[in-house]
Amino acid sequence: MKRFVLAAIAAVALGGAAYADTIKVGVIGPFSGPFALQGKNFKAGIDAYMALNGKKVGNDDIEVIYRDVPQADPAQSKALAQELVVKEKVQYLAGFYFTPDAMAVTPILKQANVPMVIFNAATSAIVTKSPLVVRTSFTTWQTSTPIAKVAYDAGVKKVISVVSDYGPGVDAENAFKAGFEKQGGQVVQAIRMPLSTNDFSPIMQRIKDSGAQGVFAFLPSGPTTLGFVKAYNENGLKAGGIKLFAPGDLTQESDLPALGDAALGMQTTFHYAISHDSAENKAFVAAADKAIGNPAELTFPAVGAFDGMHVIYKMIEATGGKQDAQKAVDAVKGLSWVSPRGPVTIDAESRHITQNIYLREVTKGDDGKYYNKEIQTFEKQGDPGLAAAK
Repeated sequence: MKRFVLAAIAAVALGGAAYADTIKVGVIGPFSGPFALQGKNFKAGIDAYMALNGKKVGNDDIEVIYRDVPQADPAQSKALAQELVVKEKVQYLAGFYFTPDAMAVTPILKQANVPMVIFNAATSAIVTKSPLVVRTSFTTWQTSTPIAKVAYDAGVKKVISVVSDYGPGVDAENAFKAGFEKQGGQVVQAIRMPLSTNDFSPIMQRIKDSGAQGVFAFLPSGPTTLGFVKAYNENGLKAGGIKLFAPGDLTQESDLPALGDAALGMQTTFHYAISHDSAENKAFVAAADKAIGNPAELTFPAVGAFDGMHVIYKMIEATGGKQDAQKAVDAVKGLSWVSPRGPVTIDAESRHITQNIYLREVTKGDDGKYYNKEIQTFEKQGDPGLAAAK
């Protein structure tokens, strides 16, 4: 499943019949429409990785082919994946911002002999749908479990949960509830909203009427999270002392300028912040800023894509560029490295990433810019949701 191109002219001049293979990676994500920024971050992460590590693995050239799914559309995602495999002859599939899009593709992986590396989609169950799936992002169980302890430790004993009604939202709801009740807290009401919800005023009224001291919220990053946080402030919940707890999707860096001072002090738990203080992250951010063009647009899907390319490069290296999906996946089971987000490992059993989760607080820097400041670390967090997913 590879096409051949002539290698360097210098090699030919030496009399060698030198050839290199071009290995194609098909990336599916939202590159237009309301979530286009997330797809732009996929590309920035990929470009940053290739800028820092080259566009070859051994003698093999790496070519990335992009396909656009503007918003969750499982049928379109599957059709594009099939087209990438059959017509473009890709050896690897990657990307997938939304869970339904990733789920739709898992049935074709075995027959196509192609691994899937997930850059974002965050439902725990995805990795259980095929042994050829590896994830380099996070799950909402992983990011929502620690915030339950944070909420309880802040003196909040009664919470209402509000989540988008699809896989990651349901996972987030269940994760927070399990963690909060374990601490001794009570979830007084659980609201699930359609993914298409953009008027949050009725939801805010229900939160007020619930008598809860706090609200736990999960929505996919993009226009929805920005709208939700604005509604929380504009409808008087923050002023009324109802505390907001969430995974970091709600305070992605690209939204912070629009939220302004209203976001100051918001605490979230997440696997990555642009401000993470390490040499690896500084190198990544510099390369990703250059790739994306506007540093204010850089946000977390870029690091999922960056690490996803690291895993794909290791797979190509282990297979010598040959197409062998199972050998490729087996080669990265237990793989550990230092990511821009910190130390990470691909769990050998689940093929999901083990990583630190950070409590972050929205802060204003000396330069007047808002950022997520890491204030606590929950080390080596796996995915508590995988047991429930099996």
